[in-house]
Amino acid sequence: MTRKARIGVIGAGWWAAANHLPVLKSNKDCAIVAVNRLGVAELDALQRKFEVPLGFEDYRAMLEQVPMDGVVISSPHVLHYEHAVAALAKGCHLLVEKPLTTTTADARDLMARADTAGKQVIVPYGWNFKAWTDKAHALIAAGQIGRIEHIVLQMASALEDLFAGQAMKETETHMFRPPPSTWADPERAGGYGWGQLVHALGLLFRIADLEPSGVFAVTGKSPTGVDYYDAAVVQFTNGATAAVSGSATVPKHLGNQIDLRLFGSEGMLMLDIERERLEVRRRDGRDTVVEMAPGSGAYECLEPLNTLVDICLGRQVENQSPGRIGMRAVEVLDALYRSADSGRLEKV
Repeated sequence: MTRKARIGVIGAGWWAAANHLPVLKSNKDCAIVAVNRLGVAELDALQRKFEVPLGFEDYRAMLEQVPMDGVVISSPHVLHYEHAVAALAKGCHLLVEKPLTTTTADARDLMARADTAGKQVIVPYGWNFKAWTDKAHALIAAGQIGRIEHIVLQMASALEDLFAGQAMKETETHMFRPPPSTWADPERAGGYGWGQLVHALGLLFRIADLEPSGVFAVTGKSPTGVDYYDAAVVQFTNGATAAVSGSATVPKHLGNQIDLRLFGSEGMLMLDIERERLEVRRRDGRDTVVEMAPGSGAYECLEPLNTLVDICLGRQVENQSPGRIGMRAVEVLDALYRSADSGRLEKV
């Protein structure tokens, strides 16, 4: 019999039920061996719907009792570090939802633990697994724009309701709905930065190998006191600067917006996901225009989970969104929130 990757899920709430469990169930090389969440009735419903043999309200009991090759962690933001450390200690590869952690210290410690254990961490930034993201990464790595000197990064989403503590309209028919305690509570890493801008930062750090060193930021608040709007200046160790913007209040009939522009010593790269455009424009005129198929800018999160399965089976596949990318995003966001509170430039 062909061996299957044994995968467990910790924190099986809205997004795990809407995306992670269906994707894993459809993968013929995967066996979902256990699932964890609070609520006996909800746990039973998940087990029945996705045919999971074992369910636990206590994640520690699940890790102790069930042999697993990999664990998906989709618990509330503030619990990612605790759950990831425990799963690593049991010898599992990890897929940890965004944000990887909610402090720089925790992110760095988690990656050190993963390196010591020889385990991979995937952060499921769906856009990082697109062919055009691979191409953008290759163009920058090949020096097509020279030394990176400045970045403009803008992301906006139609999630005014979510960050105001209201029911997210798009989830009306979902098995579970995103809870305000995760998304709209300033004491539990709610807000647009942790919840959405983290996507754009993960994309940036997939495309460009940069290390942030300082952030100055101001934010605009939702009715619950989390950030609707983020405006940040970011410094990098190579001397580059960035202007980073986030907004939660795009009208509902529009899609996600991400616009990334990298300015270098020899040219610039432009990636506009909304309009599906990827171009390198060089000062010497030797430009590159990359074809983006219609619809390819739409967000989907399939390949991160399939990659976890492949890694658990020992296959030689590229992890296009490793934990260190997630760590860089956390470094920026941790400093962003500290700066918004202090009114000063905060070091990473």
